[in-house]
Amino acid sequence: MSTIESSVSSILLDRVAEWLTNSSLAGDELENIVRGFCERLTAAGLPLARVHLSFSMLHPLYDALSFTWRRASGVTIEGFRMPAGQKPDRFLQSPYYYLLDNNLQHIRRRLLQDGPNEFPIFEDLRKDSITDYLAFVQPFGDGSVQGMMGSWSTDHNTGFSDDMIDALLRMQNHLAVAAKMAVLGKLANNMLTTYLGGDAGKRVLNGQIRRGDGETIRAALVMGDMRESTMYAEKEGRQAYIDTLNQFFDAIAAPFNRNGGEILSFLGDGFLAVYPCGRHKDPSKIACEAALSAVHQAQARVAELNRDREQKGLTRVGYGIGLHVGNVMFGNVGLKDRLTFSAFGSAVNEVQRLQILTKKYGREVVASQAFAGYCGGEWTTLGEEKLRGIRQKVTVLQPRAPAPAINVDESFREAVQNGLSEAEQVILLHRDAKKQVERTSMEKFIQ
Repeated sequence: MSTIESSVSSILLDRVAEWLTNSSLAGDELENIVRGFCERLTAAGLPLARVHLSFSMLHPLYDALSFTWRRASGVTIEGFRMPAGQKPDRFLQSPYYYLLDNNLQHIRRRLLQDGPNEFPIFEDLRKDSITDYLAFVQPFGDGSVQGMMGSWSTDHNTGFSDDMIDALLRMQNHLAVAAKMAVLGKLANNMLTTYLGGDAGKRVLNGQIRRGDGETIRAALVMGDMRESTMYAEKEGRQAYIDTLNQFFDAIAAPFNRNGGEILSFLGDGFLAVYPCGRHKDPSKIACEAALSAVHQAQARVAELNRDREQKGLTRVGYGIGLHVGNVMFGNVGLKDRLTFSAFGSAVNEVQRLQILTKKYGREVVASQAFAGYCGGEWTTLGEEKLRGIRQKVTVLQPRAPAPAINVDESFREAVQNGLSEAEQVILLHRDAKKQVERTSMEKFIQ
């Protein structure tokens, strides 16, 4: 790089701080904040070549989010999941671990091209012509498990001046405030989406938080349940049973959480999914066809799971699925200070009882006449049933043709083999797709 003045304009830095404040108030995504912040710092005259920022997160899929900004290529993002009970050697030999282990807030190193590699990461940084490196730890408050770790790097031939370091440390505090707001916003969204579902979580975030808030919707309904779960629990023990139950849900329930469907709740060893639709024939047909397509995917995935379990000497997992369509009440019920957001009404009761009838008829999938009528295709009538609370008898049917051959996606096969949930596997696939060089997620996290 050419020689530049070492002084930094406090006026331009104040503009960056102002931008951070406005971005926080506007609720910008963390990625946009990181990208905009780094670009504005360089525009203000700081000779940054690379910025690495990692944020610890309360999230069911990963422990931290890592952002790496490079002047030449922009921002890359990684989700990081710490292996249980493990601290990889790369982390133990990193500047971040050195900071944490010695209770330090900052560490600065000048990187001479022929100097020793105090930390393994320095070898990689030298390949990028980095001359100066400043790492830091920034907690989000006393006793908080959330926080920010990061590093500033430059390829300027004289490294960082004192004015530059002072500016970076000052701006670091402003970034921490903006990042904390974004992390908390993301946390709220993550938790509501994880525990309530995507649509229900958005409804709650948008203000549907009082008992009685909600509406009546029409939807195709799916109720699924694992068979002989009591036997599994007694035979396998608590942890093995929980693992089996999660494998079952990954296999059977995941297809109903896409293509217009959403899982509203898990009920013990079962689940309820809905495909909202309009009140006319065509929307109902589309919703029922999407639900039946998901049934076929679920059957293929459970078959894959059972093949894997048999190879490991484990018991096959059985299941039953009931299908129905009707109007349901969708909203908040419960106590004034303890609510649940789900679907209720006679149609929900009916699909639950249809699912129970899979035991009587010895079938994996049964549907109501209403559902089968919208789907079309060939169905076999199993019988007429008087459902509790329903005045007329209900015709119970099953698909006549066997489920079509479906290729189980590779991500699910890998998830079955390595024990990760499908959602965790998606995070890892997203991570791998963004790799530009062969490095582990831990290596990216600790830079």
